[in-house]
Amino acid sequence: MSRGKLLITGPRILRDFDMVKDDLKELGFDVVLADVKQQLSEDELIALVGDIDATICGGDKWTARVMDAAPKLKAICKWGTGTDAIDFDAARERGILVRNVPDAFSVPVADSVMCFILNFARRTPWLSQEIKAGRWTPLDGKSLSECTLGVVGVGNIGSTVLRRAKAFGMTLLGTDPRTDISLQLIDDTNLELTDLDDLLKRSDFVSMHCDLNDTSRGLIGERELGLMKETAVLINTSRGPVVQQAAIEHALVTGTIAGAGLDVYETEPLPRTSPLLTLDNVLLTPHLAQSSDRAAHRTHRRVIQNVVELLDQHRGRA
Repeated sequence: MSRGKLLITGPRILRDFDMVKDDLKELGFDVVLADVKQQLSEDELIALVGDIDATICGGDKWTARVMDAAPKLKAICKWGTGTDAIDFDAARERGILVRNVPDAFSVPVADSVMCFILNFARRTPWLSQEIKAGRWTPLDGKSLSECTLGVVGVGNIGSTVLRRAKAFGMTLLGTDPRTDISLQLIDDTNLELTDLDDLLKRSDFVSMHCDLNDTSRGLIGERELGLMKETAVLINTSRGPVVQQAAIEHALVTGTIAGAGLDVYETEPLPRTSPLLTLDNVLLTPHLAQSSDRAAHRTHRRVIQNVVELLDQHRGRA
């Protein structure tokens, strides 16, 4: 049975296409592979979507304009978790089904957060720089058991971070607009739930784990950074626009906070003119906090399953 034309634009599944191509052929897909470095713009998508039935996408801009250029489109399946680039209202109006892979990368992202925390606490990158420069410089570090971690967004990833941080003996604070935070998580980690301002004031490390939406966009700006300790470090592995980039750049330059660990940015790839590239108190990674072969391979299987299920669902609705 033919399931129609499937456009694949997710960079990681494209890289691993040989791993899934036989399964897709057996499932009856006519596959179109896009040439993608990071994500596709509206115009780039429009050139590809005229006759597709479904897509496995990355962070591409699935707007109403793009959907109007895809009259046969029935399903948008996100490779991974974040769906902020997809216009859900437009998809709903056009009868297009949308699904992501929830909790796809909680473990590797949590590992990346702990890596940022440990590097800042133990000063490892800076100690390495000093000794390679021929200087035996005593840069004092801190034990994590001396530190307080504040987690903004206590969902799947935030909860995984909290459980790892608890094992290091950190004092844990959390904030989340939801009121149904797991009581088991609170008991297991001795988590104290509080409001955002209080969390910012008390934390030595603040780690962002909220979805990107109208309430979280620009959540951390000049005022919020000004509430943090001068010795504190901000970590963002969620979405770049959750933190106002100009504000974090200013805070790092002026010493409002001590440092930042950033995996995501308002503009990606990070422009070569960004002040972040010249600062010594920031650790940068290229939106790869989720990197994990095991997690990626599981996500390949799940997103293909999602495409099949949504197309079958759409067929049943027709």
